[in-house]
Amino acid sequence: MTQTQLKEKIRTGEIDTVIVAFPDVFGRLVGKRFTGRFYLDQVAEHGTHSCNYLLTVNMEMDPMAGFNVANWEKGFGDFEMRPDPATIRVLPWQPGAALVLCDYRHHDGSLVEEAPRSVLQKQVAHLARKKTVCNIASELEFFLFNDSYPDAAAAGYRGLTPSSDYRIDYHTMQPAREEDLMRRVRNQMCEAGVPVESSKGEWGRGQHEVNFVYDQPIPMADMHVVFKQGIKEMVAQEGRAITFMPKIAEAEVGSSCHIHVSLARNGQNLFWDARAGTGSRMFRQFLGGLMKYCPEFCYFFAPTINAYKRYQSASWAPTRMAWSHDNRTVGFRVVGHKNSFRIENRMPGGDANPYLAFAATIAAGMAGVEEGLDCGEAYQGNAYEDAGLASLPRTLREAVELLGKSSLARRVFGDSMVDFYLHTGRLEVQAYDNAVTDWERVRYFERI
Repeated sequence: MTQTQLKEKIRTGEIDTVIVAFPDVFGRLVGKRFTGRFYLDQVAEHGTHSCNYLLTVNMEMDPMAGFNVANWEKGFGDFEMRPDPATIRVLPWQPGAALVLCDYRHHDGSLVEEAPRSVLQKQVAHLARKKTVCNIASELEFFLFNDSYPDAAAAGYRGLTPSSDYRIDYHTMQPAREEDLMRRVRNQMCEAGVPVESSKGEWGRGQHEVNFVYDQPIPMADMHVVFKQGIKEMVAQEGRAITFMPKIAEAEVGSSCHIHVSLARNGQNLFWDARAGTGSRMFRQFLGGLMKYCPEFCYFFAPTINAYKRYQSASWAPTRMAWSHDNRTVGFRVVGHKNSFRIENRMPGGDANPYLAFAATIAAGMAGVEEGLDCGEAYQGNAYEDAGLASLPRTLREAVELLGKSSLARRVFGDSMVDFYLHTGRLEVQAYDNAVTDWERVRYFERI
């Protein structure tokens, strides 16, 4: 929706509230709600501000020490939230509300390099200088429960009732129980400028998958975060809950965020060699970059402790670095043909921040192009059982340390960004190391 259209809807009273938000480190939308008229009079042109501690908080909103971008010594001042008018959208599930996403900027107008949207913009600008665009899409999996969020919290998130009684991958019968909700999700997301291509039952009990129509990286990432928050708000309105946790339970499959990617110029897919009828040299180089550098960038695909419990053999999640045509045991699955020919990065989980995951995918792939790498031959067989293949990082601690050793990360993202996310990751590891878990109490309380 354009600024002019928003102005008219505010004038007629159809819109009375404008949510002004930016995506934080975890991919959450944080910001403020304004009356429609105040937004038009002041915020649309001049932006607004928020405390810069929002980049340094943990999941519990505690400001953490050790960050250079914002800290107590600097007084935790403000950064500017500058609205991007290309992101204005009505939210059908919030009557009278519109949303606009913002770039996070310093007082001099420069982008805050550590902010996730800024990280992705830098990689998109790199492609633009090469007169190249990236077509990209994420697909998200999640579990739906019949319990409300407050009830789930009161139960310690244990013993929840999944929305289906058995596994429903591609089923059309039992997911029909949820069709009132999923139909609402598909239709209202499309109304909100988040075009959903399809939804389906997934492999786990109560698990669903949603696919989006592809776009360029920044609008796709914007749609991704709007979808995650929007569907949570919809299910909460119906007294239910969903989770995008990568691994909700030991006995259940994980939830992924597969990323489909290709490069184009003048509307032509650069990954496809029309004369040979197969993948182009650029495709092979880009995929070679993914194969070489994605282990170093794994933190951006799997940013939580829980994410690494998804990487298990025969779990539909990858465990080893390999690529193949239409093989779901590998990390990179190649699908489609001609203009739809693309790479599916199967590493990210449902917890991935799309801005960072997209940026890492582009940066790794373009490094392969610039270095003239090759992806090698397509893998044949069951990659889960091939000990000769390189493994993905097995823990968040390992992924963070790999990022810290990555010279490519510092070259393409910059020292301040890398140091910021290294510290963020290490704080998460430290928080987990300090936690006493249910597993420990059950194992040790009586018997040790």
